[in-house]
Amino acid sequence: MLCFWGAQVREGLGLVKPDQVKHGKCGIRSVCPKTNLQDMSAGKSLAGFILDGKVSVLRLRSEYRNQDGKLMQLQLKNHKVRLIVCGGDGAVLLSHSGNVLIMDKATVCKPLKGLDHRQVIQIACGDHHSMALTSEGQVFVWGKNSHGQLGLREDHPDSSSAEHVQSLSGIPLAQISAGGDHSFVLSLSGVVFGWGKNSAGQLGLGDTTDRHVPTVVNSLNQKKTVSISCGGEHTATLSKGGTVFTFGSGGSGQLGHNSFRDEHHPRVVAELWGSEVSQVTCGRHHTLVSVTSSKLIYSFGCGTQGQLGNGELIKQSLPFPVDLPTECNHEYTIEKIIAGENHSFALFFKELESKAKSNPNRGVLTLNDRMIDRWLSGADSWSIIKQEINTVFSSAACLNGSFLKTSCDDHYQTSEEHCGLDFYLVETSFAKLSENKSLISEIVKVVQQTLLSSLNPENKTGVESLRVYLLLPELIRRVKKQKTDLSEALASKILQLGPDAHKVLEKYWSKLPDDWLKGLVKLFRKPSAELIVQISYGKKGYNLTKRLKKLLKVLQMISQVCCSANRDIPNRDFIIHEISDLLDTLRATLQDPLLQLLWILQLLRSPIPDECKDMLKLKDYYLGTISILAMFPFVADTVSKRRMFHYLQCQLYKPRTNCNVLHINRESVWLDTFAYLRQKKHAFCNPLQVTFIGENGIDMRGLSAEFFSLLSQSLLKWEKNVLDVHESSLVWFNPDGMQANRDFYYLGVICGMALYNHHYINIGFPLALFKKLLQQSPTLNDLEELSPVEARCLKSLLEEDEDEVVDMLFLDFTVKGRKLIPNGDQIQVTKVNRGFSKGCPLDVWSMFHPEELQQLLQGSPKYEWNELQQCASYENCSASDELIKNFWAVFFELSEENKKRFLIFLYGTDRVPVGGFSKRSLKILLSDCPDAEDRLPEAQTCFGRLILPKYSDINTIRDKLIHAINFCEVFGRG
Repeated sequence: MLCFWGAQVREGLGLVKPDQVKHGKCGIRSVCPKTNLQDMSAGKSLAGFILDGKVSVLRLRSEYRNQDGKLMQLQLKNHKVRLIVCGGDGAVLLSHSGNVLIMDKATVCKPLKGLDHRQVIQIACGDHHSMALTSEGQVFVWGKNSHGQLGLREDHPDSSSAEHVQSLSGIPLAQISAGGDHSFVLSLSGVVFGWGKNSAGQLGLGDTTDRHVPTVVNSLNQKKTVSISCGGEHTATLSKGGTVFTFGSGGSGQLGHNSFRDEHHPRVVAELWGSEVSQVTCGRHHTLVSVTSSKLIYSFGCGTQGQLGNGELIKQSLPFPVDLPTECNHEYTIEKIIAGENHSFALFFKELESKAKSNPNRGVLTLNDRMIDRWLSGADSWSIIKQEINTVFSSAACLNGSFLKTSCDDHYQTSEEHCGLDFYLVETSFAKLSENKSLISEIVKVVQQTLLSSLNPENKTGVESLRVYLLLPELIRRVKKQKTDLSEALASKILQLGPDAHKVLEKYWSKLPDDWLKGLVKLFRKPSAELIVQISYGKKGYNLTKRLKKLLKVLQMISQVCCSANRDIPNRDFIIHEISDLLDTLRATLQDPLLQLLWILQLLRSPIPDECKDMLKLKDYYLGTISILAMFPFVADTVSKRRMFHYLQCQLYKPRTNCNVLHINRESVWLDTFAYLRQKKHAFCNPLQVTFIGENGIDMRGLSAEFFSLLSQSLLKWEKNVLDVHESSLVWFNPDGMQANRDFYYLGVICGMALYNHHYINIGFPLALFKKLLQQSPTLNDLEELSPVEARCLKSLLEEDEDEVVDMLFLDFTVKGRKLIPNGDQIQVTKVNRGFSKGCPLDVWSMFHPEELQQLLQGSPKYEWNELQQCASYENCSASDELIKNFWAVFFELSEENKKRFLIFLYGTDRVPVGGFSKRSLKILLSDCPDAEDRLPEAQTCFGRLILPKYSDINTIRDKLIHAINFCEVFGRG
């Protein structure tokens, strides 16, 4: 049954004879055509009907008086139409096969250009433009673009053929709608996008500025929107549960807010609150809503031609029920309501009839359990399965609309914080698919050949388009073939995302389940390792280093997410152990005699034979790869980083015959050092060589190690008080000494000298300093390390809930009388940072983590004394000799302080190398001299060799060793 009311039309609409029309109250008429009325639509001047699969149209406006009321059947040849939509200028038809036909003013229907080989599932018509949605989730538009209603761009001309709205690519859409000169689409997760004319606020964006590209209506986010309808200059949305929002022009009361004002933001129609509205549709100046449960239709807006169905020819700003025929409440149920310009229609079906035949709107094809089970069971032919696989897995929109977490309407909460996916559903679905070789092979082919190449990361409108970057890693890690190629292609697309999209994707990553996040790390780490192996074997083609860099950049993003989100993903999961193989290959290359000869030729500026140039290129290739790896602190362990740092240092500064010779008096170490630095003749390209005035030792690293140890002690006692030793025994910068900026600069240069020459500074800087040097933000825990008392006070303050207690503390932003804001410690750190950076021109030290950089400058904080014994070697004696057993017994009796003095005696420094004592040589040489009892132990600091006289008993060893390490300053032989 069809009910209609409003402006006068021919009796019966041409569907039935005039005497078969039933007249109800308030001008409402109803007809029951003998032929099956499957669907209808009404526009500005036209109504269209589908009767038993045949399409007929009816002119409604007076200017077509000669045709008014005459139902004309369209000649559609072989097209079987399932949907007709009438707009301002004509109508658009959609066939069951997904083809779109355009009807012109002469009622001639022609196929629309630009939609060849595409299956359209929805169509919409405005006054001068139209829209189509395809099964793979793409939106196409055509017509006028006077107000940007095509959504293409501001300067885009009108178009007579369908054009793709690329900015909506990847959004899984549920509905499209076209108004007078504005357009809307709705995603499966209830996100609303609008564009076009906005003169009355009909876009709901809070202003009256036209939009030429799809724009998210943020005020409708998470409102669980399930449908949308556009009128002439107003819009209505319906939320799950039946809440109606309206916005735009209100001059005729069509917004239902008991006013005639325009609304620029979506506003709830309060009078309908609690009615559980099931449908809403907008005419040009009026609105209809239906409540299926109560079989009521409400109307509001312009009723001057009876289109409200309430018997009043007035404008009505509140919803009132339409006085429907009594049989509507008994035999029939409301199937569809239609609002035109001056007419209203309601299509009723008997309750026992199937509603499926009149459900014209279909959503994009999405993957679900039912479809997967069909594929696995083989119930459908392989050609049909392949076609469905191609549709779903070639379309980001289809994938993004699959696996939504529908429980508790969770997917409606999709936002920058919440992706809306059901992770368990994704896992089980992909696990099923991966068990079938034919299915997964076909899926991989489609993803590789179509989906990845079609992704357009630079042109995205909504966050839902980013779901594909969560789904593809989970799919790829389950396949066995083409995994590396797929991972690299995905990495390229991720890196092409804009800054805003990157931030959202990183938030999504931060909330992934642990196994997903670990799988994501492995997905990009494994191909990175494979490329490094290929490079290690000398393979150069296919832009290996460029491909490696892309993978590492994505790994870097994931690593930063794990750190910032405090995810329990250990650093070792990111380490690529194959780097050590590359370093071994580089070492072998650098030690090749031919390369050594070529370096000499380069120093002498002699010509290089052509047949030898490949060796230089190979060396540069390996070093170039190391330079790339140095940009990513997470990929290598500390030992490998030390090796990388050494090789890059050697590459930056080719071997020189000159040295930085520093003459130092032990009594004035820091004065002599600063005097040397002020001469500005220190060259970092040359190694440091220290000579202690009055001593004959030759510096083969032992004397320079001792120099930095002595210099560290002197700087802590410096009368300028540049450094403060805190109660924690850690050292920080004295702000009162900041006047001598040059001294801070030289302090940074000294740190750089130590770093470059692979020596240690025995100054206990806290971890916070190294975080700042690496552009990382220190935490309250870092403050606690330096100043425990102040940190505990701040923690207590942060934990205090009572405002009154906080007020009574009378605290301000100072620590020990020093201002924390506006400049505070920021100035100190900035100047130290500048000095340090200047002090070490080789910037690859940034490859280290703060803890690693701290150890690189200060040495390891762990003194594993047993390891020192385990790594010892012996000359003229063995570990089983009584003398050696006695020596180690005496050593382990020493206090912690004396053990460290022994290190200074033996090596010139008490710092433990990174990696422990095993990274430092210790050889004990037994001296069988005749006057052993009168001799003290000696140390060759440059070689880590202890010369131990053949003492007769353990007491002699104890006395001589303690005397040597405590009272003898110069025993080293260089």
